[in-house]
Amino acid sequence: MAIEVKIPPMGESITSGVLAKWHVKDGDIVKKDQPLFELETDKITSEGTAETAGKITFKVPAGTDVKIGQVVATIDEAATAGAAPAATSAPAAAPAAPAAESKSDAQSPAVRRLAAETGNDPASVAGTGKAGRVTKGDMLAATTSKPPFPVSAPAATPAAASAPAPSPLAASPSPSGRQTRTKMTKLRQTIASRLVAAQHEAAMLTTFNEVDMSAVMALRAKYQDDFVKKNGVKLGFMSFFTKAVVQALKDIPAINAQIDGTDIIQNNYYDIGMAVSTDKGLMVPVIKNCDTLGMADIEKAIADAAKRARDGKITLTDLEGGVFTITNGGIFGSMLSTPILNAPQSAILGLHAINERPMAVNGQVVIRPMMYLALSYDHRLVDGKQAVTFLVKVKQLIEDPARLAIGV
Repeated sequence: MAIEVKIPPMGESITSGVLAKWHVKDGDIVKKDQPLFELETDKITSEGTAETAGKITFKVPAGTDVKIGQVVATIDEAATAGAAPAATSAPAAAPAAPAAESKSDAQSPAVRRLAAETGNDPASVAGTGKAGRVTKGDMLAATTSKPPFPVSAPAATPAAASAPAPSPLAASPSPSGRQTRTKMTKLRQTIASRLVAAQHEAAMLTTFNEVDMSAVMALRAKYQDDFVKKNGVKLGFMSFFTKAVVQALKDIPAINAQIDGTDIIQNNYYDIGMAVSTDKGLMVPVIKNCDTLGMADIEKAIADAAKRARDGKITLTDLEGGVFTITNGGIFGSMLSTPILNAPQSAILGLHAINERPMAVNGQVVIRPMMYLALSYDHRLVDGKQAVTFLVKVKQLIEDPARLAIGV
């Protein structure tokens, strides 16, 4: 009996997407719950899995625009037993192929993407990771002697080398090799349109301040080991800033509001978005009810959301409902930036690199670990005084973190 493989529902707001990649070959024997394909939509990227075991027959190639509920393949349950011997005899004709495929399958999405973009086979690259695994750094190092590819720019996921036909999403090098043209993913197109819309529709302004990270760094150094033993997760900077933002939102509620036509919607909850950079573009998973969470709960939630975003396991629900966003360009070395609003939110906080700088303290010049903060906000709703007061409040709470414990 042939079972239809359909594009699964992704939420009411998602009606279509792109079948970006097949994880199996046409005619393969697949197992129940085995990942079959990668679906890219304008909001998230997800995987489709097999509902049953059997022989799969493709109905559409990789790179095809598909609709929710569309049949993209069939699985013949009766063919499982008969096709098994053929599957076991194939390696005899090409003994080297399975080993290479196995090593490739073990690589991270970033390594597979670089392999597709540069043409470098991970099997030929010396791995420095655990158990000899090839890392993103190994792949980048292996390409230094070849023409550059846009490895840092978010690009569409190419079709797997095993796909039955070339994918429209695959990179197409020019004859000279000096350029590579790649179709934008649905997600990247949406990110682009939303960023442009945010700049066109809001009266966006950015105010800056700097914060001395000495106190927070001292707390982390003093309690890190005990924190890890008790909670199984490291105490990072993001939980401090999240708690500081929540307190500042309570003090300056105008920042926790948004415009809807001619109405102002005042949010009385504290779901904070955390910008996460992934191979497919920027995502902002939302940590719910941050005002009720402890530091350990926040750290665990951030780590979990970031991992699922980078692994392509994020859901639409994870991205909805945020009232404020924190983005940390400092992890990439950014000194200063003007973050763009995450509409319909009215403000976003940008964190940056921590650098030791000479500072005047009590009439003396001392060296302190300093970070620039940037708050971009919608001036239609938020006045300059409110924005500056909010940022000063965050600065006070970070420089004197005991205030977080007593709520002042």
